[in-house]
Amino acid sequence: MIMKYELVIGLETHVELETNSKIFCSCGGHSAAKEPNDCVCPACSGMPGMLPVMNKHVVELAVTAGLMLNCNINRYTTFDKKNYYYPDLPCAYQITQLNHPICTDGVVTIKTSEGARDIRIKQIHMEEDAGKLVHGGSFSFVDFNRTSVPLIEIVTQPDFRSAEEVVTYLNKLKSMFRSGGISECEEGAMRCDVNISVRPEGSEEFGVRTEIKNMSSFDAIDRAIRYEAQRHMDALEYEIEELVQETRRFDDVSGKTFAMRNKETEADYRYFPDANLMPIVIDDAWLEKIKANKPVAVDEKAEEYREAGISEKEIDMLLASHKISKLLDDVVAKGCNAKDTATWILTDCAGILRKEGKTLGELEVTADSLAALIQMVDGGKINRSAARKVLIAMIIDGADPVAYCKENGLDRQVDSSMIEGIIDAVIAGNPQAVEDYKNGKTKAVQALFGACMKQLKGAGDPAVIKEILEQKLK
Repeated sequence: MIMKYELVIGLETHVELETNSKIFCSCGGHSAAKEPNDCVCPACSGMPGMLPVMNKHVVELAVTAGLMLNCNINRYTTFDKKNYYYPDLPCAYQITQLNHPICTDGVVTIKTSEGARDIRIKQIHMEEDAGKLVHGGSFSFVDFNRTSVPLIEIVTQPDFRSAEEVVTYLNKLKSMFRSGGISECEEGAMRCDVNISVRPEGSEEFGVRTEIKNMSSFDAIDRAIRYEAQRHMDALEYEIEELVQETRRFDDVSGKTFAMRNKETEADYRYFPDANLMPIVIDDAWLEKIKANKPVAVDEKAEEYREAGISEKEIDMLLASHKISKLLDDVVAKGCNAKDTATWILTDCAGILRKEGKTLGELEVTADSLAALIQMVDGGKINRSAARKVLIAMIIDGADPVAYCKENGLDRQVDSSMIEGIIDAVIAGNPQAVEDYKNGKTKAVQALFGACMKQLKGAGDPAVIKEILEQKLK
């Protein structure tokens, strides 16, 4: 009889923070780099005598993440040195937190096909990233641009029981951190180490644990967990191999994991306090300021959008980017309708950007200018067709919508007598199109309508213009 087994998983999730500079120096963040090693200074490249200087914004983002994950915020927090040698770690140690991490004892609720489940957060700590090895031919190169880029590491308790729970949790973190401005969590900026073991169902003892390192694809994480779980169960059930505590890597092509090295213990890293960094004390005033700026919880924000009539697909798109959701909120705060604004951003703006070969995340219009354009349309000062021309100019050239309308004659109110005069002139000047229309070629009206719109330069309501044109033709 085959025994039933239970999967036990804990996660260590590294998230690159959305900052303008690195954690211990003034070099730009990882996204600032254009070429290998062009965003490096003596401090982050480990030159002798250079001392780290703490980035205050990193602390604030770490505390914000802790508040979003219902953690206790430690008011006294320190840094430690984690010692190991690797070519992309220029100091041969990593500055991290062991003894006094910034956040502890949180909880996140996830919902899967099996129902709701609480995942306990053991701790969140701040640390610096390492560099990147680039392998090519018989050479390996080191790019230090990523060295000292600020990270938070979220460590869970071993509370996951399936791959589905893990992916659901990671997707929730991604949505929360994106909407909260913690991190965009794009590929490479959210990496996960999966600690996995298997035990007989009902047992309280943990099985032999292996760690699958450094995965950023949720699909790969799902596949790696399923493969490794089956490997453990086969080893226990059929004794085809001896399980050992080790670090493994996942090969995306074969869908298998392979041993890398024996799993290190805490003692292997010879942690000791970093004497170059003073302890950080978070007083009441600073904590209250961070709490005041804490973003609305992603579930609450989704419900807020839902109540405004925004569709689920649009909500997912908005919550995928803090920049875009904030733009929507800021435009709505200026008196525009939320559902209408969502359409302007996710349909009109996105469509224009797509033709330019850009993504929605590259949208650079301000809330003031977009609100002004929407209000001109709502107030009847310009029609939707003219507004699209204005929007194109805003996105591509950074045009001011009010000034652009005046300069191009788009802001004038067009009375019906003016419209009729232009329609009469178009009909008189296109006898063949009129004759074609009378002979049953209904498409001819489109040519006449286009000529009218060209004369009006986008002014007037297209529906009204078309209705008057058809009446006159009849």
